[in-house]
Amino acid sequence: MTDIERDQTPETEAERRRNGFSLVELMVVIFIIGLLATVVLINVLPSQDKAMVVKARSDIATLEQGMEMYRLDVASYPGQAEGLTALKTPPANLSIPQNYRSGGYVKDVPSDPWGHPYQYQVPGRDGRPFEIFSLGADGQPGGADLNADIYAGQN
Repeated sequence: MTDIERDQTPETEAERRRNGFSLVELMVVIFIIGLLATVVLINVLPSQDKAMVVKARSDIATLEQGMEMYRLDVASYPGQAEGLTALKTPPANLSIPQNYRSGGYVKDVPSDPWGHPYQYQVPGRDGRPFEIFSLGADGQPGGADLNADIYAGQN
């Protein structure tokens, strides 16, 4: 090797060492990314639960509107036995079947966001002619927080 080549070799190794990352630096960066991901998940996951409750209320309001359109056409609400399916297919015991809207009153009778069927009760609470509600995340009557029953106008 010439003197020029020997002089360049140490500089090249020093530059190579400065251009890379050490294991400690990589571990610190990975730890920081993990902390940030944890903070984001803690703040985002409760929003999904709230969105499911809002969707349930929206579905209930849509079903109640369909129920009112049904009543305007047929002159009564469906009975407990007919339930919400009366909004999609005409019940067999209709007094004036020709008044039933072709295609029904809703495109589909949805399940609540947790996969349970919406409940239909005749008569409803507080003197209402009917009540449509969800049993909440647990699918059982009553409950608290996400497991609480969900009604349309309820906060």
